[in-house]
Amino acid sequence: MNRPRLFHAVPLAALALAVGFAAAPASAAASGTFTVTGSMSTVRTNDTATLLQNGEVLVAGGAFGGTPTLTSAELYNPATGKFGATGSMVGQHVFQTATLLNNGQVLVAGGGTTAAELYNPATGTFTRTGSMTTGRVQASAALLGNGQVLIAGGGTSTAELYNPAKGKFTATGSMDVGRRQSNAVTLQDGDVLVTSGIAAGGPFAEVYHAATGTWSDATGGLATCLAVQDCRFYSSETLLANGNVLVAGGMTGLASNPSTTTAAMLYNPATNAWTATGAMNTDRGQQTATLLNNGQVLVTGGISFHKHRAIELASAELYTP
Repeated sequence: MNRPRLFHAVPLAALALAVGFAAAPASAAASGTFTVTGSMSTVRTNDTATLLQNGEVLVAGGAFGGTPTLTSAELYNPATGKFGATGSMVGQHVFQTATLLNNGQVLVAGGGTTAAELYNPATGTFTRTGSMTTGRVQASAALLGNGQVLIAGGGTSTAELYNPAKGKFTATGSMDVGRRQSNAVTLQDGDVLVTSGIAAGGPFAEVYHAATGTWSDATGGLATCLAVQDCRFYSSETLLANGNVLVAGGMTGLASNPSTTTAAMLYNPATNAWTATGAMNTDRGQQTATLLNNGQVLVTGGISFHKHRAIELASAELYTP
C-alpha cells in the first residue's frame, strides 16, 4: 500500500520560505494522500469548479493556450471518474468566481467583466443575472448562511453581496487590504475565511463576520505578508467535513519568476492554528479544489512552473483527509 508523502520530510525552515508561512511545529503530524483520476476534456487554467447538489462537479470557463477565454463547461462524475460536456456560458469569464446557491444553481460572476450568470443543472444551461457593482478579476466568493453570496477583492479591498431572491449586488464592509488571487470559504460557524493572494503589507488570512459585515485578522501565528513575493497565491482552499480548511499548492515569488509547490496546510478555526498535511503528487497553482460527498477533495488542472516554463495541466488528483 502506498504511504502518504509526509510533509515533515521536508526541512521546516525551507518549507516556511517556500510557502511564505511560519514553520509549523515539528510535532504536527502529516496525513492524507492524493491519487490520480480522469482528465478533463479541455486543458484549462484560471477556471472554476463547483460541487453540484447531485454530486457532480461543474468546471467552467478559464483559458487555454491561444484561446484567451473559454465559454465552455464540463461535468465531473465521481462515480465514473470521468468528465463530460454540458452547456456553455453566455459570455467569456476567466479568473471568475463560481458559487453554488441554495436553489441548486451556480452563480458565475466577474472575471474581466462586471457581468454575472446562473447555471441551471436541471437544464444544463447558463442565463444572465444582475451585474456586480465593481468589476473584479481574481476575486473570491463564498455562500453565506442567509443564502447571499459574498464576493471580495479582485484588485480592490472592497466586497459586495449577491441576493439570489432579487438578482442584485450591494456593497458590504471592506477588507484590511486589497487582495487578488485569494480564496474564500464559509466556515461552519457562518463566517468566511479569506486566505493568501497578493496582499502586500496585510495579514495572510482574514475572516468576514456575516452578522456585522466586518473583517478581522485570522493569521493565527503565520507570518504577515511584507511583500508580494512573500506570500502564496493561486493556491486552493477547501472546507473539509471536520471543519478544518485545506490550503494546497499555489505559487510564490514575483510574476516574472514564479514557482509552484506541492505543499499543503490545514487550518483549524477552533484553535486558529495551522499544521502540515500530505503533499500533492504534482506541484500546481491556479488549480481548483472541490469537496466531494465522500469527504475527499478533487484537485483539477492548473499550471506547473519548471525552469521558467509554464506547463498547463489536465491532470487531476484526490485528497483523502
